[in-house]
Amino acid sequence: MAKVKITETVLRDSHQSLAATRMTTAEMIPILEALDDVGYHALEAWGGATFDSCLRFLNEDPWERLRTIRAHVKNTKLQMLFRGQNILGYRHYADDVVEYFVQKSIANGIDIIRIFDALNDPRNLKTAINATKKEGGHVQVAFSYTTSPVHNNDYFAKLAKDMESMGADSICIKDMSGLLLPYDAYDLVKKLKASVKVPIELHTHYTAGVASMTTMKAIEAGVDIIDTAISPFAMGTSQPATEPIVAALAGTEFDTGLDLEKLNVVSKYFDTIREKYLESGLINPKVLKVDVNALRYQVPGGMLSNLVSQLKQAGKLDQLDEVLAEVPRVRADAGYPPLVTPTSQIVGTQAVFNVISGERYKIVTKEFKGIVHGDYGTTPVPIADAFKKQILGNEKPITCRPADNIKPELSSLREKVKPYMEQEEDVLTYALFEQVATKFFEDRKARLYELDGANADKDLGVHSV
Repeated sequence: MAKVKITETVLRDSHQSLAATRMTTAEMIPILEALDDVGYHALEAWGGATFDSCLRFLNEDPWERLRTIRAHVKNTKLQMLFRGQNILGYRHYADDVVEYFVQKSIANGIDIIRIFDALNDPRNLKTAINATKKEGGHVQVAFSYTTSPVHNNDYFAKLAKDMESMGADSICIKDMSGLLLPYDAYDLVKKLKASVKVPIELHTHYTAGVASMTTMKAIEAGVDIIDTAISPFAMGTSQPATEPIVAALAGTEFDTGLDLEKLNVVSKYFDTIREKYLESGLINPKVLKVDVNALRYQVPGGMLSNLVSQLKQAGKLDQLDEVLAEVPRVRADAGYPPLVTPTSQIVGTQAVFNVISGERYKIVTKEFKGIVHGDYGTTPVPIADAFKKQILGNEKPITCRPADNIKPELSSLREKVKPYMEQEEDVLTYALFEQVATKFFEDRKARLYELDGANADKDLGVHSV
């Protein structure tokens, strides 16, 4: 048995799950070289919600973050999470935008692109897979793990086979809600290893308290790579902790080969960041505890912290339990989509409206209508006709690949972003988050203007007061 490889998630998913993706690039820089020195298989450092969060909350350019990380990380592969035809946004984009985003991600430093689709609709993966292949990146295709009347290990083994035939260089079990139980994991990994020849990676969350046990059973079954988070940003709604797993496997046939002393350097650094986040309230204690109800509600970590935040802002945090109970009902109505971005946000927000308005589907979000309409792809279970009628009225759902209805967008986007453009990547930032990007570009322009003014004063020997 080959050594188990580890992908470290502290630069992306662990703080997305625990701290609503608020870690800044400045907080990352001092520890990047130590992370690079550990010997991880990869550092998950970009994608997911990091792009949106950089622009919306941190006033950072996400592309500059990627370039900065790459400049400090010379030896370890950098990995990103990519939402198939959704890229890093919340709708489907034209093929030309998907292809260009992949090209620029790899050009700016990404080695491995983990591509998934919220509905596990292979049609929504194809363009991103082909683009990553073309650019020479490693294609890791992930399936969103969930349980329902149709989701079982045979279903996922067949899906993995399809993904391999589409060009996957590796397959990821993406257990975003921490639903995968230890013996199910053992059986699933065995089935996958018998079905496909490419390496298998396990990504799970600690939400329900079983993630370390699940990881160990997956390792025993032959999983090749596991996702873990350095201990200060582990557990709760994040991943299992890196150091205990490294220690548990040391001296066995599964030995990771990682040095606990080097990991301790990383851990000590992130201890200080964690303490700061706890004091500021950025990490809510609610996301740190084990919640076995996650097995009932199927709510992923990032979704849970967002629901808490949503209800807090509305002054309705006392209704969290009602919202969590409503989530699986909304999910069943919508054809059992796996709960992962963007479907987790869509189903979660609809559940919030159903509860706080006092009447189910009195208010229906545009995005929820989109799921019922087929705008995100084919749902795992067909949606009942009566429910379609209730949500859509007389509007007919679509059955084609959603992106087939989207004309090429890059040319028109280039025109719109021209007044703000300072780098090629700006067109992609604008494509994904038009309003937020525009504000960011305007602020950037103002900062540069102030900087130029200050430099001019300095050159003239003028002292500003």
